[in-house]
Amino acid sequence: MKILFWVPYPSEGQSNRFRVEQYLPYLRKKGIAYSLNPFWESEVYKILYENGHYLKKTYYFIRGTINRIRDLVNLSDYDLVFVHREAYPVGGAFLEKIAFSKKPIIYDFDDSVFLPTHSSANRIMHWLKKPRKITNILKMSAAIIAGNNYLKEYAMQYNKNTAVIPTLIDTGKYSPAKDAPGNNHKVIVGWIGSYTNNQYLNMVRTPLLDLINKYGDSIEIRLIGCRNNFLNIPGITYCNWSLSTEINELQGFDIGIMPIWDDDWTRGKCAFKIVQYMSVGASVVASPVGVNKEIIKDGVNGFFAANEKEWFEKLCLLIENPQLRRKFALEGRHTVEKEYSLELVASKFIDVLERVYEDKRK
Repeated sequence: MKILFWVPYPSEGQSNRFRVEQYLPYLRKKGIAYSLNPFWESEVYKILYENGHYLKKTYYFIRGTINRIRDLVNLSDYDLVFVHREAYPVGGAFLEKIAFSKKPIIYDFDDSVFLPTHSSANRIMHWLKKPRKITNILKMSAAIIAGNNYLKEYAMQYNKNTAVIPTLIDTGKYSPAKDAPGNNHKVIVGWIGSYTNNQYLNMVRTPLLDLINKYGDSIEIRLIGCRNNFLNIPGITYCNWSLSTEINELQGFDIGIMPIWDDDWTRGKCAFKIVQYMSVGASVVASPVGVNKEIIKDGVNGFFAANEKEWFEKLCLLIENPQLRRKFALEGRHTVEKEYSLELVASKFIDVLERVYEDKRK
């Protein structure tokens, strides 16, 4: 069996890195051949969600288009086509339709990509995107992998052959730091994300400012992957995200936060920030929205915070109580090992691929 993986991003893109790329070693062990073909290349991904750089973005858009055409020409080399999120960033499902006419398609999604959304840095893409194409892709797919039950319910309207596989994590790589700091060290309250979800930090701007005013130099607010000075609060540390430093940065967190508001888009999120925080032994405070409510047991392995008052109070409790942080760290790590471990669930991903391949051969 040989599979063509169409993914939108290079390895820097969290979505296909965890939804596709981390399964590839397991495929190799099973003797399954593949080609991993991202649309965007690393050189442009670094500035894809920044304002400007239009000539460079256009150049790499053309390169991505040529690569997709080359894939279509070579479709006979593959048995299956696996599409993560979308094969092409604009227009309808024309690439998927061409592929479908020749090969079975497996479709994977981990966000409410059927809803209209766009980056403020690429507003023109709003007019070119066709989120309605997702319905067509769902209908034509031989199998669907949804990141959570909310997405599964949507997919099941169009295709009953839908399985849920949450976004998993390699618990061997993402683990607590070996040298844990003492109880008197500066407490790090951290967030990790991308420019596209910086907006959610506005929900906790006032609580974070109040924390700095209350605790001063005994704490540090550290934002990874956030635009510099986004919250306009003196004393916050902004760090660029890097694939090579991501795990080390996460291991430095004592408390990880995930604020999001409640809407159709956020209910489709897979809450992977929480999984990342828990995997490295950070305590978690998050909004009680969507999948967050499935992962966190409030007061057992983390806290929910529904408003600014709760955000401030829950963070204060954790900052002042290292024993509580330790309890949440242990419970959170146990949650990840039991329910979100790549090693335990990778076989389910391979089962979907093999089932579609066997159906094709019948």
